Amino acid sequence: MDPHRDARRTFLKEMTALAALSVPGIAASKSKSYDPAARFEIKVSEVPFRKNAQGRQLMARIYQPVSSNQGAGPFPVVLDLHGGAWQRKDRKAEEPMDRAIAASGVLVVAIDMTLSGEAPYPACVQDASYGVRWLKARAAQWKGDPSTLGLYGSSSGGHVAELIALRPNDERYNAIPLENAPKVDTNVAYVATRSPISDPYARWQQAERKKNENLIKASKTFFQPWEAIHEANPQAILERKEKVVLRPLLIMQGELDDNVLPAVQE
Repeated sequence: MDPHRDARRTFLKEMTALAALSVPGIAASKSKSYDPAARFEIKVSEVPFRKNAQGRQLMARIYQPVSSNQGAGPFPVVLDLHGGAWQRKDRKAEEPMDRAIAASGVLVVAIDMTLSGEAPYPACVQDASYGVRWLKARAAQWKGDPSTLGLYGSSSGGHVAELIALRPNDERYNAIPLENAPKVDTNVAYVATRSPISDPYARWQQAERKKNENLIKASKTFFQPWEAIHEANPQAILERKEKVVLRPLLIMQGELDDNVLPAVQE
């Protein structure tokens, strides 16, 4: 077992937990006070999430803390949006992190999203928007408190999470109706990210400089038409002063990351 990897995982878990703790209202919610040092057994299960437009069954993976003398819930809730340059990976991509966070007393649900080879932007953002509403409507059955729901996203999943948080009322993103709970909204309490693609245009420019053909192709496949790389750019959204919703945001960024440059996050 790699001690450096374990230390990094512990740090990331604690930082994600601190992001949740920093949100006004969570401490006053019906959830018990969150203690990142608590330890719970977890139950892992899977349920169908939704079928995408291409007919693929997307799944949700639930990491549920088991009630114990440490607490019985309701537990804070995190929706995990996976990375993979919008073109690969699935709900299991962040399993070590999801397990670690859940074991501290958080209901974590990771979902599949439409990949760019199936459909470009905003398809996966629509999945994520639906996922927020879907999880809010169902959190109680897994002993979660929907009022605390926040997002965790890595890499391209962080990009999607930032868009959802900034634009919770975007009709394009909310295009998939939640038929059993149409009044549930897409607002989230906070966003915690790891190496998010907060500026996809800067990320594409870096890929061009490095001649990283895989990342160049990933951007070209996802952002169609190409102008979408600016329209769906969280950094550009803020710079052009769009009317947005601002939620607490945690960015965890490695100094040696040469795909997502630390300077861009600043």
